[in-house]
Amino acid sequence: MDVRDVPAEEPVARVKWIRRIGRAGTAGGPARALAVVAVLFGAVGLVLVPPWLALGWDEIVYVSRWDAFGPATPFSAPRSRGVPLLVAPVALVTDSVVVLRCYLAAMAALALYLGFRPWVGEFASRAAVPVAAAAYGSLWFALFYAGSAMPNHYVAMAAVAAVGCVRRNMWLGLAAAVAVAGLMRASDAVFLALPLLLSAWRRPRTLSAVLAGLAAGVGPWVVEAERRFGGVRERLAEASEIQGGTGLTFSLFKHATALDGPLLCRPCEGDPMAWQLLVWWLLLPPLVALGLYAARRQVGLLVVTAFSMSFTYLFLIDYAAARFLLPVYALLALPAILGLERFTSHLSAPAAATLLVVLVAGQLALQLTVLRAHARIQENARADWERVSDVLRGEGVGPPCVLDGPQAIPVAHTLGCTTVSAGGGPPDATVLRGDDPAPGEGWRTVEVPGTYNADWRVAVPAAP
Repeated sequence: MDVRDVPAEEPVARVKWIRRIGRAGTAGGPARALAVVAVLFGAVGLVLVPPWLALGWDEIVYVSRWDAFGPATPFSAPRSRGVPLLVAPVALVTDSVVVLRCYLAAMAALALYLGFRPWVGEFASRAAVPVAAAAYGSLWFALFYAGSAMPNHYVAMAAVAAVGCVRRNMWLGLAAAVAVAGLMRASDAVFLALPLLLSAWRRPRTLSAVLAGLAAGVGPWVVEAERRFGGVRERLAEASEIQGGTGLTFSLFKHATALDGPLLCRPCEGDPMAWQLLVWWLLLPPLVALGLYAARRQVGLLVVTAFSMSFTYLFLIDYAAARFLLPVYALLALPAILGLERFTSHLSAPAAATLLVVLVAGQLALQLTVLRAHARIQENARADWERVSDVLRGEGVGPPCVLDGPQAIPVAHTLGCTTVSAGGGPPDATVLRGDDPAPGEGWRTVEVPGTYNADWRVAVPAAP
């Protein structure tokens, strides 16, 4: 480390709590400690979110690209092909959800390690990087999606790795990180690349690496836009329509509301904020500011990139989900931990130890409690799809079959049917819930008993 990166008012030789943790608890070095954190991240996610949890709606869209998890569902304009590529090694050999989730948990753990690995050795505090990775990995929504076929965690780790590679002049790693982000979510990759390009305008190799990564990651999305949607502009317009329209908005308070769920807060009106979950969220800005002051040359680009990647979700989309901001929280983890170190360095040893114990214990208790609660909710809610399928089987509907209705995709996947929206032809049944209108004459409606969520119904052809 260059001692010029340490502010003059903070002597290099000062021993702080986080450095003591690094020396006492990581005999094999920070990289080994980071590997332990990554393994724990994947393991805890599997323990608290059971691997037999049925695939969620978005997961079905991604994994049904492969025959083992088919029939295929419509692949809409906002989505990218990274997750289907990620699940390919499992989907090509088995249709087991348990195997898929175990594999994805391992991939999520590996991504956590690779994401923070370029930062090892960057700071005087030997444990700063593994502690930051643990702080990110303690979030309930990071753990919930560890074993999921979803893109957000991989975008987050690609973003952290990309900024670290810029800092360390690791050009191949930088290109690979930007490419991964682009394959997972093309729009996120663009907002990741913007601050990296601005920071590298006088560094040709870094500039070339970012552009090469963008071409490799976002290029397939552009090609698909031309072939399937008539062009990039047309694809963006359709994506905006699917997302309820994009335009200037301010959804920060919706994201605060979504900190304790639901998984998708759309709409968020009437959902109260959980003040207990707001504590860490409200502490994040001052800690990041303090970390930025303490190590601005090292973490400045992390903070700028976090602001860039938050733009879409805070100012263009008028709904929220906790997972949307995973890249932002990952990017801010390091400056926040450095800020916490800076703050506690001014406390006595007993006061600092007490504060850290309270913070860690409180954070883990809250996050793991919310995680387990959402795992149970999703187990029960996704079991409804099997209950609806049972009713349809009882009405004589089974593969090959075509389903219609706003709730058709997960039920069709469970039953082995296709959907009208996927070009399956006229429907054999319609799946209804809540205020969904039933078909007209010639159909009869059947209630689905014993569901976790109320008002599930199916419409089937009336007897002649």
